[in-house]
Amino acid sequence: MSDLQFPPMFQGVALSGAADPFERALALALAGTDAGTVVYNFSGNTLKASLIFAPEVRLEEAAATLPVCGLGFQAALGALAPPEVAVHLEWDGTIRVNGAVCGRMRMKASTSNPDEIPDWLVLGLELNMTSSQENPGVDADTTYLSEEGCAEITAEHFLEAWVRHSLYWINRWLDEGLRPVHADWRGLVPTLGEPVEIDGRSGTFVGVDENFGMLLRIGEETTLIPLSSRLET
Repeated sequence: MSDLQFPPMFQGVALSGAADPFERALALALAGTDAGTVVYNFSGNTLKASLIFAPEVRLEEAAATLPVCGLGFQAALGALAPPEVAVHLEWDGTIRVNGAVCGRMRMKASTSNPDEIPDWLVLGLELNMTSSQENPGVDADTTYLSEEGCAEITAEHFLEAWVRHSLYWINRWLDEGLRPVHADWRGLVPTLGEPVEIDGRSGTFVGVDENFGMLLRIGEETTLIPLSSRLET
């Protein structure tokens, strides 16, 4: 267990070396570990952490965990970073800081059937803290917190803040539904209203449905791509 300060009902499991928190969280979830477990690894230059959830709704609705925890990410970095640091969230979980990719979120659940209630859902976060390259600016579309004026933010402090702010948004989701999540999330998505390519199809990302499924306009037709389809299999 860990010495980090998490909200009540959350407990930490610290890993080291090359151990992957996402894979460990999946194994713990399969073994029946309680929801609220935070598995993390601060080794290396990337913060890796995963949260175990026990949804009480169908997978199609539970997939909203991704944008909900994305809002937790934006709020956490907003509280710790200088005010000029901008966070954007892409529909598929990609995280951008000041326009460049700085990390991602990913999900996996006990079922891939959107109409089933999952026994568990694991959400993973990977965040570029510092670069191991001598010249980190070589790839203009990749960045690190240390390169964006956030060198003083530690992985420990950020993880605590992310869990705390994600819990706030989870509680709002449970208490008020997805309307406030939609309202805040839409303003953070840079590709909304823009041409995108997904699953080999090109179109315009015109919006999302009530469960954050992508509405992709191709010519005169609009196709729905469920957010639950982004879960790893």
